[in-house]
Amino acid sequence: MSMFVSLLVLSALIFFHELGHYLAARFVGVKVDVFSIGFGKKLFSFYKFNTQWSISAIPLGGYVKMKGQDDSDPSKKNYDADSYTVKTPIERIFILLAGPLANFVLAFFMYFIIALGSPNVLSAVIGDVVKDSPAYEAGLKSKDTILAINGIKTDTWEDMAKIIASSDGVLNLKIQRDNYIEFKTLTPKISETKNMFNETVKRKMIGISSAGVTHPLKLDALQTVEFAIDKTIFASTMIFTGLQKLVVGDVPAKELGGVISIVKVTSDAAEAGWMSVLFFAALISVNLGVLNLLPIPALDGGHIMFNLYELIFKRPASEEIVIKLTIAGWVILFSLMGLGLYNDINRLMG
Repeated sequence: MSMFVSLLVLSALIFFHELGHYLAARFVGVKVDVFSIGFGKKLFSFYKFNTQWSISAIPLGGYVKMKGQDDSDPSKKNYDADSYTVKTPIERIFILLAGPLANFVLAFFMYFIIALGSPNVLSAVIGDVVKDSPAYEAGLKSKDTILAINGIKTDTWEDMAKIIASSDGVLNLKIQRDNYIEFKTLTPKISETKNMFNETVKRKMIGISSAGVTHPLKLDALQTVEFAIDKTIFASTMIFTGLQKLVVGDVPAKELGGVISIVKVTSDAAEAGWMSVLFFAALISVNLGVLNLLPIPALDGGHIMFNLYELIFKRPASEEIVIKLTIAGWVILFSLMGLGLYNDINRLMG
């Protein structure tokens, strides 16, 4: 059942991406010949709104085939009024951006639903206190709850960590110990720790760990919208930064995952409950949006790059260059997919 849920989630995310392209294309008057979820042999199809809608055998992607557009042969042109080819570069860029934008919008709504469901978050309750650390010297103890720092309320462990990391000088802590309120003063020290990319970084810390206590996050209407926006921006930034670090070698290539990893983690999330599925689905949706904006000719970002060239220089890029870059783009894309698949198989085999 969990495997079915993971494939359903992946297909839904692809559907919304392609739906973005479809709606934008129809808006500017481009005929869409085929709207397909999956590749390969068609398992089911029907004809509606002047488009063939299909579900194909390999559920690892999807595509919208617009009249006049052929990625397998960029030299092919169609000059009918409802062709993609005859549209202005601005209109084509609008169509191309609509797919990734749909993924970001979808992620926002999923995070919004998560916020409405009052997700559990880490409370600012101390677990262990490192000996001789600022917290230890200030007299903080296990099970203390940090209520505020410098007068700023700390509802969650994340709130508390951000305040400490960005602090400058002495911190005044308001804590709850058993049923009593106490006040402690300390100064953070810069210490080495690991970030989400497993890199060693220096950060202001006070020498405490979380007790693992959680509480439901209660948000009003405005806070719910802010939560969804913040999470969407954070996920986008995290994925973009991760890709950047992968390219420059800060993150090893063995960390790259493929579709098997996506299905596996989504399957695990399905067993943990609907909120876990939504969290991971939102992350994958943002991932699809970011990846498709990369300037690789086989992706939306590559096509946007060609259209920007035409917009700036008032002429299309050389047909020979477009063909060569498109082939190179497919080589890069399939190489990345192959590397991700190779890493997935290695993980499965231990």
